[in-house]
Amino acid sequence: MTTTLITGANKGLGFETARRLVEAGHTVYVGARDADRGRRAADELDARFVHLDVTDDASVEAAAKTLEAGGGLDVLINNAGIETRTEDNSVPVAATVTADQMRTTFETNVFGIVRVLHAFLPLLQRSAAPVVVNVSSGLGSLTHVSDPEHPAHFYPGIAYPTSKTAVNMLTVQYAKAFPAMRINAVEPGFTKTDLNGNTGTQTVAEGAEIIVRMAQVAPDGPTGGYFDVKGPLPW
Repeated sequence: MTTTLITGANKGLGFETARRLVEAGHTVYVGARDADRGRRAADELDARFVHLDVTDDASVEAAAKTLEAGGGLDVLINNAGIETRTEDNSVPVAATVTADQMRTTFETNVFGIVRVLHAFLPLLQRSAAPVVVNVSSGLGSLTHVSDPEHPAHFYPGIAYPTSKTAVNMLTVQYAKAFPAMRINAVEPGFTKTDLNGNTGTQTVAEGAEIIVRMAQVAPDGPTGGYFDVKGPLPW
């Protein structure tokens, strides 16, 4: 039985990914910082709940102990993420973004991944087929954002795409450091979720497709890559 942990899994892409992997036969842990919502989601999915706030060391360490006691971990999906938005659902742009907004975004989107990986690496290293999926974004592609012919070029925000570019670098560096693991970054696409104020154009079922696919990558599959549902993306 494959044991999978998904951070930020009580709603949106994380919830849909959990649903699909439960259907595929995984034992899924729904990681959520809100215990009530997390338990409700786990109950609905026939999954397990673990309290996990990726911005809190003690929470992450406690979650790792819970999974260790439960038998270990095979697949880690770093899904938890935020995008700073104003009251009118716009994003802070170059003229207005503050260091505090950048710090808040990085605390979840970047440092959160490092914090979770640091705590769960020992469990993953004991797995026969360890997999890590880092949920990135197409906005993390310097190639696309700098191309005036690509839609990503017109996204005006600073904090979110910068954090996702950092996620891509983390993916490459961790993949090099742990060649026995399959560690990849994925771009779900512009999906309608609370993260973007439900302005996305895809359903969560469409967005979760590449996450689910890469969560089930074989031991001889790709690692250190950056993918959307159509294939590899340029950095």
